[in-house]
Amino acid sequence: MNREEGEHRDSSSTSPASTGNSSKKEIYTYQAPWSLYSLSWSQRLDKPFRLALGSFLEDYQNKVYVVQLNEEKGEFVKRGEFKHPYPPTKVMWVPDKNGNQADLIGTTGDYLRLWSVDGKDSSSISLKAVLNSNTNSEFCAPLTSFDWNTTDPNLIGTSSIDTTCTIWDLTTQTAKTQLIAHDKEVYDIAFARGTELFGSVGADGSVRMFDIRNLEHSTIIYETQPDPGTGGGGGSPLLRLSWNKLDDYYLATFAMDSNKAIILDIRVPSIPVAELKGHSASINTLGWAPHSSCHIATGGDDSTAFIWDLGMLPKPIDDPILSYSAEGEINQLFWSA
Repeated sequence: MNREEGEHRDSSSTSPASTGNSSKKEIYTYQAPWSLYSLSWSQRLDKPFRLALGSFLEDYQNKVYVVQLNEEKGEFVKRGEFKHPYPPTKVMWVPDKNGNQADLIGTTGDYLRLWSVDGKDSSSISLKAVLNSNTNSEFCAPLTSFDWNTTDPNLIGTSSIDTTCTIWDLTTQTAKTQLIAHDKEVYDIAFARGTELFGSVGADGSVRMFDIRNLEHSTIIYETQPDPGTGGGGGSPLLRLSWNKLDDYYLATFAMDSNKAIILDIRVPSIPVAELKGHSASINTLGWAPHSSCHIATGGDDSTAFIWDLGMLPKPIDDPILSYSAEGEINQLFWSA
């Protein structure tokens, strides 16, 4: 696996070649000392251009760096770091723009962990909590992902290889509910806008939607179809899920070893409203833009990231509107707030 780079593209600037102003860069790069898998932009307005980066090392001890853009130097600099057991499967900052919540980072791996970030320069980082839903056993089922609720930052949902999803209340640091969400491993979970709805995807090839107010039932939004040449069995696993926070009807996902992103409309279950087919290798990551209901980004093993405009739906979307070529495979992308 190649090293990944944390990057920021300044959409307000233009190319120095076209303006004659070489003091403003469009792309900033941070080269980590190890392969990267997870990353997340901080949403705090008083701490701009701040990222958390998780390592991917085949060792028990991994690391998470906090880096921030030094605008005077025009480069990212490391502000703080902490050791992490196993590679973090996901890293997220608390969804808090105005600093009303404690400055926290969440990570998943063997457990859900919360880390407190202190100091003006984010240099002091300490473990705040380890959340474990199975306290009766010394063993744990690894967590594949999590999502932090943007409406109520006291809610976090985690997904696990043991087929379950767990909704956590951070105020009490206890599980509000845990449910068997899929027939096989659950690979991702995503909240809709608000606090009631969340969705999940997993190895059984399905996208499922849940309502916290009535967890006895779920709605299957989409299922991948078995390959006719394999002689039966389930469809391809679905690896990631992103819910459009500005238009609750739309979700996005992709299947394992697939080079297309699937756009779903929950009002029309089972049939994708669009398939984005620009990548030449497997997709690894996707995410809806936080500022626009019709823009989504994808990245993959072809070392390319695309931004797509879905404003013409239900007409077919043939090509992305923007592309970026990286030096290696793109494992993760994340929009800044």
